Amino acid sequence: MPAVTECAIAVMAKAPRPGFSKTRLCPPLLPEQAAALSGAFLRDITDNIALAGRKVPVSGYIAYAPAGTEALFGGHLAAGTGLLLADGSPPVPAGVVALGRSLLHAFRTMLALGHRSAVALNADSPTLPTELLVRTATVLAAPGDRVVLGPAEDGGYYLLGLKAAHAHLFADIPWSTDAVAQTTRARAAALGLDVVELPVWYDVDDPAALIRLRDETRTEQQAGPGLRPYPARFTAQALDRMDLRAARRGLAAE
Repeated sequence: MPAVTECAIAVMAKAPRPGFSKTRLCPPLLPEQAAALSGAFLRDITDNIALAGRKVPVSGYIAYAPAGTEALFGGHLAAGTGLLLADGSPPVPAGVVALGRSLLHAFRTMLALGHRSAVALNADSPTLPTELLVRTATVLAAPGDRVVLGPAEDGGYYLLGLKAAHAHLFADIPWSTDAVAQTTRARAAALGLDVVELPVWYDVDDPAALIRLRDETRTEQQAGPGLRPYPARFTAQALDRMDLRAARRGLAAE
C-alpha cells in the first residue's frame, strides 16, 4: 500500500483479461489484443501518476473489481501502485447504482486511508497530460470543499476529484450516456460545491479513438497551451504490434 500522501489517485479498472477487457474495441481487435492493450494502458497511466508524484504529493492506486482478480494486475502497474477493491458492495444511498456504486466505494476507501483528497481516473486515456494530474492535486490541496471535473469528449468524464465522498454526486446519474458530466455538474451545484473544470480529453473506446491514439503516440502532438500528451510508451509499443488496417478501412467506409 502506498504511503499516505495529500492526494490519492485511483484508476478505475478491471484486470486485463481476453473477453473482459476493452471489449468495445473488438472488432477490430481480437480479445487477446484488447487485453494486451488494456495492460499497456494501465502501465502507462500508473507511470503517469508516479510522474505527477514527483511534482505534487500523490499516491497511485488501482480501484478494481471484481474481488479475487488482484493477481491479474501483476506486471501491469508502476512500482508502488496500490490496489483497492471498488466493487460497490458496501451499502450506499438510494439512487447510487451501477458505476456510481464503485466510484463512491473507491472515494470512501481512499479518504478513509487518510488522504485529504481523492481522484478517480478512467482507464481509457493513456496519453492524458501529466500536467492535468498535477493541476488536479494542486486545486484539491487549497482550502475549502470543491469538485475537480475532467470532462470527456463523449459527455462523460475522465477524472473526478473530491475532498469528501459526496454520495449525491453519484445518485441518479445516467451512466454510459452523453449526459454524465452535465448531470454531475448539476449535482455539485445542488450541494453548493464549486466545480473546477479541466480541459476536455478523450476516451479510447471505439475504432476512431484507437486510430487517433496511435497517431498521437507516434507524433507526440501538442495538446494545447502548456499541455503535451503523455508519451505512453507501453501503449505505443502494443499498438505497433497490431495491424489496424481493418479499423482504418472501417472508418473510411463510414
